[in-house]
Amino acid sequence: MASKRILLIDDEVNARSALKTLLGDEGYEIREAKDGEEALAQLPDFAPAVVLCDVRMPRMDGLAFLKKAKEQGSDAVFLMMTAFANVESAVEAMRAGAENYLVKPLALEALLVFLEKALEKRRLELDAKSLRERVHERYRLSGMVGDAPELQAVFEVVRKAAPTKATVLILGESGTGKELIAQALHEESPRRDKPFIRVNCAALTETLLESELFGHERGSFTGAIGRKEGRFELADGGTIFLDEIGEIPLSTQVKLLRVLQQREFERVGGTETLKVDVRVIAATNRDLAAEVKAGHFRDELFYRLNVVTVIMPPLRRRKGDIPALVSHFVEKYAKIYNKAVRTLGPGTLNALVAHDWPGNVRELENAVERAIVLCANAELTLDDLPPSLRNAQAHAPAPSMVAPGASLRDMERDAILRTLAMVNGSTTRAAELLGISVRKVQYRLKEYRLVERLTGNHEERPLDQTASA
Repeated sequence: MASKRILLIDDEVNARSALKTLLGDEGYEIREAKDGEEALAQLPDFAPAVVLCDVRMPRMDGLAFLKKAKEQGSDAVFLMMTAFANVESAVEAMRAGAENYLVKPLALEALLVFLEKALEKRRLELDAKSLRERVHERYRLSGMVGDAPELQAVFEVVRKAAPTKATVLILGESGTGKELIAQALHEESPRRDKPFIRVNCAALTETLLESELFGHERGSFTGAIGRKEGRFELADGGTIFLDEIGEIPLSTQVKLLRVLQQREFERVGGTETLKVDVRVIAATNRDLAAEVKAGHFRDELFYRLNVVTVIMPPLRRRKGDIPALVSHFVEKYAKIYNKAVRTLGPGTLNALVAHDWPGNVRELENAVERAIVLCANAELTLDDLPPSLRNAQAHAPAPSMVAPGASLRDMERDAILRTLAMVNGSTTRAAELLGISVRKVQYRLKEYRLVERLTGNHEERPLDQTASA
C-alpha cells in the first residue's frame, strides 16, 4: 500500500475532506495536513509516493514547503494546486521540483490521470535507483566505471588481491586509470584506515627521489637543514603507490629491491636501520620486460614487483563504456561548475564514441569537462566539444564491440547503442528499427547508466498542464 500513499496539504477543511473521500474510494492511502509546517513533520514517517499540495496557505505556503521538502531529500512526486494560477508561480513551482501545477477546481478524472502518471514516474525512478545500486558493486570500483569484459577482469583481480599483502604491478597506457586501481586496492584492503601514499617517480631527480622514498638526515646533502621522514615511513601500516616506476634510476632500484625483500632501509645520510610494514603497488606505462632485456631495469626488482599483474585496457578497446563514462563525467562536472546540463544533442555521443582517445579515459574526462565549461544551456552539443572531435566521424555509426561468443545481453546492448548512434539518438526511431518498444529502449539506457535523457529524447512530452502558460 505504501506505493499509493498521498500526503494531502490544504488549509481548506472542506476541500481536504472531499479529496480524501474521493481518493480513498480509488484505493489511495491519504494523510492530511493543513499547512506546510504540519506537512514537513509528517514527511519522514509517512513517506508518501505523491504530495498533493495547495500553493496558498498560512504559516508556510506550498512553494516554501516544496523547497524544504526537497532539501530534506524527499523522493515523492509533488503536484501543486491553486485557484489563483499565474505563469510566474507555475514556473517557480516547476523550478523548485514540482511535477505539475494544477488549477482548482480539480476534475476528478483529470486528477486521477495525473496521479497515475505521477506514481508511474516514481516507480520508474525507484526501479532505476534500485538497478543502479545492484550494478554498482559489479560495474564500479573506486570511481572507475565500465562493464567491458576487459575491465571486469581487472575488477575481479582487484577484488581477489586487495585483501592480501601481495605486491601489485599495474601496467597500461597513460590515462587508463592506474592510480584509481591502486586506490581501489588500498580501499578494499584491511589497510584502508592506514595511509595511502603516492609517489610520482618520474617527477623527481635521483637525489630527490631517494630522499622522498627513504627520508634523509640533517646535512646529508646541500639544503638538508633537518631530518625528514620518507614516504615509506609515512606509509607504515598502509600502502605506498609508486607511479611511473619504470623511470627510476638503477641505483635507486637496488635500494628499493632491499625494501621489498626485507622491509628495511636507512635514510639518506643515516645509519639507523628502519623497518616498515608497507604494501607496495607500482605502475608504469613502459614494457618492463623489454626494459629488463635492454638493461634499464633490474630483473630482480621486476620479479619482486610482478607478483600480481593488472593490465589496464585502453579506452579504444572498450568503447562500449563511453556512454556510461560520459554520464559519469557530465554529472560530475555539471555539479562542480553549477551547470544545468542534462542531455546530449544529436550526434554528440556519436562523436565521442567514434574518437580513438589516445589519451584514454583522462582525455575523455578533459573533453567532457571542457564541454561543460563552454555549454550555455541544458544540452551539450557538438559545438561544445574540442575541434578535433567535430568531423565526419561524428555522424558515423558506432562500431560493433561484440566479440564472438558474446552473451545475448552484450549483443542486445551493442545493437541498441549502435542503432541509437545511426539515428542521432532518437529512441523512437531506434525502437522502430529494432522492432521493440520505446519504453524498452529507454529502460535499457537507464540500465547502461547513460546520462538522463541522453539523446535529448525529443519524442517525450511533459504531462499536459492544466494551468495556462
